[in-house]
Amino acid sequence: MSVDLRDLELLAATAESGSLTAAAERLYVSQPALSQRLTRLEDRLGMPLFDRTGRRLIPNAAGRRLLVTAHHVLDELRSATRDLHEMRDGRDRRVRFTAQCSTTFQWLPPVIRAFRRRHPETEVRIESVPDDAPVPALLADRVDVALVTKPDLEMERVSVTRLFDDEMVAVVPSDHPWAALPHLTAEDFTDAHLILYDGYDQTRIPSIPLPLPPNARPARVTTMPVITDLVIEMVAGGQGATILPNWVAKPYANSHDLALVQVGATPMARTWYLATRQGPRPPHLQAFADELTAHLARP
Repeated sequence: MSVDLRDLELLAATAESGSLTAAAERLYVSQPALSQRLTRLEDRLGMPLFDRTGRRLIPNAAGRRLLVTAHHVLDELRSATRDLHEMRDGRDRRVRFTAQCSTTFQWLPPVIRAFRRRHPETEVRIESVPDDAPVPALLADRVDVALVTKPDLEMERVSVTRLFDDEMVAVVPSDHPWAALPHLTAEDFTDAHLILYDGYDQTRIPSIPLPLPPNARPARVTTMPVITDLVIEMVAGGQGATILPNWVAKPYANSHDLALVQVGATPMARTWYLATRQGPRPPHLQAFADELTAHLARP
């Protein structure tokens, strides 16, 4: 391998301090030794990593790219070291939580407040996971508790508790023609402009099917980042319609004068589960799971 951990530490220290002299002081090595290490690293990579501007060293394009990896690796190593010390000393009181399709968290503060009353010493961390795939993250011990709705091939390897069924609804201004309909059919979408989260971008591989009735063909689909407030403001401003989970859209109905309309003759429903790793749960994880269940579970 052309790059090792000491190289990443050198890169980060030099970029942050702007000089080899200051970086050497931070890393407790001599300036000539650090200069030789940087020269050897650039020789192995076949390109310089810094531009020399006067006495300052400024990361160039190659340096900035490697610096992204350096920060990620070093931050993760520091985090892992801290966690191991807490585990060694019996102070591991964290809950790492993630939610699939996480678009809004109005429901989460009451859960955390109730949990903190029972376990004030425990830290709750909200984590994002690669590819919106919490089950592999649970199995890899990157998170402890997850809110999941999409099926996963490894679902049988985790413990799941059913919480509630959620309906996908169309969201439109209250004076939109759809607002007067009991439900939408495929034909209703023929002239529609839909504004959806970019997870539905059909150019992605693999793509997620659009949340529409069978054979629906909207005239236009615009995708944008997974920011619910942004989508809602676009719809409220008359720029199009969207389709959101009912529990996400409902808090905006009154504040933005919106109507929520059933999609299809049969509601488009999906089931949400609480997921954890199999086996006994530590008391603080069990308490957090209990609070989630108490706040979200519905018959």
